[in-house]
Amino acid sequence: MVCAQVETSPRRRWQKVLYERQPFPDNYVDQRFLEELRKNIHARQYQYWAVVFESGAVAQQLCSVCVFVVTWWYMDAGMLSPQRLFGAGLVSSLLGYILFNVIDAGVGRQESGRTWWADLKSTLVFIAFTYGFSPVLKTLTESISTDTIYAMSAFMLLGHLIFFDYGANAAIVSSTLSLNMAIFASVCLASRLPRSLHAFVMVTFAMQIFALWPMLQKKLKAQTPRCYVAVTTLFALAALVGLMTISSVGAVLFALLLLCISCLCPYCLIRLQLFKDNIHGPWDEAEIKEDLSRFLM
Repeated sequence: MVCAQVETSPRRRWQKVLYERQPFPDNYVDQRFLEELRKNIHARQYQYWAVVFESGAVAQQLCSVCVFVVTWWYMDAGMLSPQRLFGAGLVSSLLGYILFNVIDAGVGRQESGRTWWADLKSTLVFIAFTYGFSPVLKTLTESISTDTIYAMSAFMLLGHLIFFDYGANAAIVSSTLSLNMAIFASVCLASRLPRSLHAFVMVTFAMQIFALWPMLQKKLKAQTPRCYVAVTTLFALAALVGLMTISSVGAVLFALLLLCISCLCPYCLIRLQLFKDNIHGPWDEAEIKEDLSRFLM
């Protein structure tokens, strides 16, 4: 913005209007121009422990991927039978389902209008279709090399973490895409297991840990924050212990990653707020604050 120096009559003062002809250049501004300057009017003040609490969603999803990969490794090595995993997953899902309805005393179920019988039918249909198509899932990627399968699975799990809904209102968030990428990764890895029963159990376990488990965690976070923190901590410890049985170096690196996300990143975010310097003034675009929805009818 160029400020033109113009000699004018003391009786005529520049006005910030467009409907009146004035003896000033179009780019002229007076000394009051910077009086409307405002800095960081929309800046948010973060509290460290509040940011640490919110970062639990990211750490929790990383642990979910870790638990899934460790479980697949145990099944592929023959150290975990599909019957045992399916039984443990069934009991865990039943307990989680009861807890999900007890947390808010059934208010959420009443608002959604969904019945217990409808949930049971959906579960039976999913198990029946997955079990019926498990031979197809087992042979679906026989013509693809194992290295390619592992690379595709890693890429899909990474995409699952990127597009997962952590609670942020951003364009990149897509819960559907995130879940589909995780299920696709589970199908790829399940196709390298010994039998069709292994593939069926692996895909079922993937649905439990990538679809049902985050729903329970969100409910815990909204209703009982302390319980959410305890469950997240125990889940992270379980993931670390499981990974340590496979690779101690991997467990150490994963622990450092969790500490970086949960402790270091919130600290860096708060420190960087001190360097924020957003300026606002009369040069900003006009914002229409009036409700114009009545004109759309």
